[in-house]
Amino acid sequence: MPKKKLHFNRLIRDGIIDKMNSKKLEYKVEKLSQKDFIKELKAKIPEEAEGVVNAKNKKELIKELADLVFVIEEVKKRMKISPLAFNKAMKDNIEKKGGFKKKMYLYWTNDDGYRTNEKRESKK
Repeated sequence: MPKKKLHFNRLIRDGIIDKMNSKKLEYKVEKLSQKDFIKELKAKIPEEAEGVVNAKNKKELIKELADLVFVIEEVKKRMKISPLAFNKAMKDNIEKKGGFKKKMYLYWTNDDGYRTNEKRESKK
């Protein structure tokens, strides 16, 4: 009887192939073009961010944050985003929007036409 296939359809880290080989697993991989690689790398960000959200303890949180930062750093490297440009964008964002010192949670506001670029389920 043929073995069941698990479909992932996502970018994997280099060490995963070695692990599959050591387990004598059959698999199909493809080397991506630079354009597709960057697209898939950016698609890993929500996946890694979900790991941060779902971390059960500090040890898991540290591991998941490290994964997320690694992917972000790889995107920055591949897109040739300099530390200077990145730090400027961070500074500009803080000056424009502020930080999180006040710990404020917004439930609602009157509609002034503002549209966020973030996707989030609404809370009541």
